[in-house]
Amino acid sequence: MSRSDIKDEMDALVKELNQHTYNYYVLAMPTIADYEFDKKLEILSKLELEHPDLADPNSPTLKVGGDITKTFTTVKHRWPMLSLGNTYNEQDLKDFDERVRKTLGDSFEYVCELKFDGLSISLTYENSKLQRAVTRGDGTKGDDVTTNIKTINNIPHHLKTGADIPGLFEIRGEIFMHRAAFERLNKEREELGEVQYANPRNFASGTVKMQDSSEVAKRPLDCFLYSLNTDKDYFKTHWESLQALKSWGFHVSEHTKLSTNIDDVLAFIAYWENERFNLSFDIDGIVIKVNSYAQQQELGFTAKSPRWAISFKYKAQEVETILEKVSYQVGRTGAVTPVANLRPVQLAGTTVKRATLHNANEIERLDLHEGDSVFVEKGGEIIPKIIQVNLDKRQKDAVRIIYPTTCPECQTPLIRKEGEVAFYCPNDEACPPQIVGKIQHFIGRKAMNIDGLGDETIETFYQRGLIKHISDLYILHEKADELKTLDRFGERSIVNMLQGIDQSKQMPFEKVLFGLGIRYVGETVARKLAFGTKNIENLIAASLEELTAIDEIGQRIAESIIEYFGKPEHVLQIQLLRSQELQFEVIENEIALQSDKLTGKTFVISGVFENHSREELKLLIESNGGKILSGISAKLNYLLAGDNMGPSKLEKANKLNVPLISEDDLLEMLK
Repeated sequence: MSRSDIKDEMDALVKELNQHTYNYYVLAMPTIADYEFDKKLEILSKLELEHPDLADPNSPTLKVGGDITKTFTTVKHRWPMLSLGNTYNEQDLKDFDERVRKTLGDSFEYVCELKFDGLSISLTYENSKLQRAVTRGDGTKGDDVTTNIKTINNIPHHLKTGADIPGLFEIRGEIFMHRAAFERLNKEREELGEVQYANPRNFASGTVKMQDSSEVAKRPLDCFLYSLNTDKDYFKTHWESLQALKSWGFHVSEHTKLSTNIDDVLAFIAYWENERFNLSFDIDGIVIKVNSYAQQQELGFTAKSPRWAISFKYKAQEVETILEKVSYQVGRTGAVTPVANLRPVQLAGTTVKRATLHNANEIERLDLHEGDSVFVEKGGEIIPKIIQVNLDKRQKDAVRIIYPTTCPECQTPLIRKEGEVAFYCPNDEACPPQIVGKIQHFIGRKAMNIDGLGDETIETFYQRGLIKHISDLYILHEKADELKTLDRFGERSIVNMLQGIDQSKQMPFEKVLFGLGIRYVGETVARKLAFGTKNIENLIAASLEELTAIDEIGQRIAESIIEYFGKPEHVLQIQLLRSQELQFEVIENEIALQSDKLTGKTFVISGVFENHSREELKLLIESNGGKILSGISAKLNYLLAGDNMGPSKLEKANKLNVPLISEDDLLEMLK
């Protein structure tokens, strides 16, 4: 191979790996398995070693982590967050042990820890108080996400004061999401027509990078702490520091072991290779560290990782089986999701019959054919996925699988909007699974919370022609005689159901709005829209500019709302629901006036605040005579600005010369 060819190969690897790194660390949406990434990195590293003059200064072999986002304040790490060297085989571990022995002799210990599959975080405590939380970033600096991290229950804001706690220290850990929480939250995203996260790690990472800490608080994150950094040595060993962290009130994993030799380490690795599937959270390997801090210093560091630690990564478990067919599911929002139906096979302790294919792009990427022999993986993925086709076993006459152009349920031509990966059936008023799904969503606990009705009942009612729209629920009392003919539907059940439907008429506007099932309008967005527009007439008439002026309503949501109310059949449903006396306007609570200090003053609140929630600040302003506006205009007196405020609001406020005030400024005005 010529030098030119080698250079081209190296440049291509740098470009590809940097993109994968960005996808993983910044977007939290990886597009390549860890094992494949590490192998490509190994090839690049070898080429750079052989041809150092051709190495790119931006090579991922020189980086520790990812990049920095532009939406959070960038903070330099007091102690760099170095990455660990990875290995996938026992011989590399034995070689690591041999290198350690050459330097230290035989008198040393290892600490074995689970390698949590989450988001690395650095917490700084000063005088026993949490001062700052920063992501790994590129290893030397990261994003300040303190406000979001404070919403995690088991990260203490204050420590009990004790003589043994350093005045200033930094503790490292991993933020993650338990599988049960991931499955529940991902199902909600699916129902809203949003792209689902591939695994809990991505969901946890995406959550930490959210701009609204009140939204972060709704997502149950957890955190294990595993490393202490201080200016002076308070402990002689890593093991001692872990015990101290537990006593100070930090969440430290119980699955940690002190080992005296490499055989003990290998036994620990072998045990957790299968036992990891019984945990409620994901791990992707084991971390091995030399225990003594003095010996760690003696071993030292390479340019990007310590010589006293290494991580063993488990390869994601995979099996080979036959793709029997691809079926298509139509969701409540009309998204058509392909599902691979497989010949049943054992994988990671469970029988796998189906695997996700995500979207049309995935079918095309895999080049799937009927009857293909496929490799299925279940590593960090909760739902098994096809990772590759065994082309050597493909039948010569195999028929290529083509994603449908029409809805598999109602045969309406599918559409795909620019910038989106999913295809949708637009026939939301006549496509059976969409109709049933919407009504099931409407009666749900987070929407109208109608007692006496369940998903199976809705399915039965639809099949019997009793309901075809949400509004039909409110005329079921006219069909009481027909209801009595249904199996398992006695008179008492019917009475309870009709009472539940009648009581739902008292549910507030934001619940009704969420229950309509407008694409991208989740529970929080529905509340923002309800209080931003006050009633359904204003919402229907609102322009794109008026909608995006409402706090946290972006263009995608606004366009979806305009499209929804642009259909006459949707407006008709609103009219029918109004005729049944459902709530379509916000009922403003009477606010007790504490003073008139803000009378005549208007405010917009944006960002995240240290001492008050936005609702508390809103109440504070209104109870002192002030008025909250939904958007920034020339009539606005003050923009109350917190951390991570949207750049568009800031730009508009500056353009209109609207004064920016802080939380403290507001309190000063009320003194």
